[in-house]
Amino acid sequence: MPDYNGIDRGNQNIERAEDGFLMSPKVDFVFKLIFGDEKNKELLIAFLSTIIKLPIEEFEGIEIINSELLREFKEDKKGILDVRVKTQQGKQIDIEIQILPTEFMPERTLFYWSKMYTGQIKAGDTYHSLKKCITINIVDFKCTPVKKIHTGYHLTEDETGHRLTDILEVHFLEIPKLWDKDISKDEEDPLVLWMEFLDAKSKGVMEMLAEKNKDIKKAYTVLEILSKDEKARMAYEAREAEVRDQLTRLKTAEEKGRKEGIEKGIEKGIEKGIEKEKFQTAKAAIGKGLPTDIIADITGLTIEKIEALQKEMKH
Repeated sequence: MPDYNGIDRGNQNIERAEDGFLMSPKVDFVFKLIFGDEKNKELLIAFLSTIIKLPIEEFEGIEIINSELLREFKEDKKGILDVRVKTQQGKQIDIEIQILPTEFMPERTLFYWSKMYTGQIKAGDTYHSLKKCITINIVDFKCTPVKKIHTGYHLTEDETGHRLTDILEVHFLEIPKLWDKDISKDEEDPLVLWMEFLDAKSKGVMEMLAEKNKDIKKAYTVLEILSKDEKARMAYEAREAEVRDQLTRLKTAEEKGRKEGIEKGIEKGIEKGIEKEKFQTAKAAIGKGLPTDIIADITGLTIEKIEALQKEMKH
């Protein structure tokens, strides 16, 4: 089924091979099962280390926070799953994978980043207690014009590049850009391998990626185990159905908007044509010396427009 942006996602399921069924790690429900479980903390650390470009030691003692950010916009309240963590130094990291196309993604990201940041402080606390907050968005649609699959943002001065503060860090990992021929990528880059793992459509691709990266191999093993769990599979298929429904609604709304836009364009074109014809008739009537009020009755143009046309024709 084509998605909202015209990208052919196909069924979100990994192919049903003879030796078993695999869920897609790109579905947020599955992503959270893999990376949001205490038992798989080493996978989460390896993944974060690859994105944020910090040594694994920096994540020692990381804590997975079960509570998620309160979603405040109507389009976010259904099916938004995050993995939130806190480091020993108090830094907070929120990782979200988003399949559904979302408008105003940068603004939305900064809004929820601010909730995470201000949520640290209580009455009587000082600004000193505020710690760095990092937001990581893994999206299955293009949301930035930058020709990179991974972009990172901070607060910097326009000309010198001086970083005002290190408290803000935002990352976008745009999965469709993996397959954009105009965007270069290093096939051996661990981040590229992780993104290809998330987007993999077959067991064969996953097995190939697992051979290239030991952490992806562990994630693949976890995915195989999860895919055999009957309750997890039922929840996964329910989530898939929900995503398909939302994609269908988005597609329908887009097509309706396009149709209405075409109809409005035709109407506007007809109106312009009629208006042009009126002016041509008025010009002919002026040339024959007909009174202004008679021309107004014939064409439906206002007296002011006819008088302006008379002045224009004299020049």
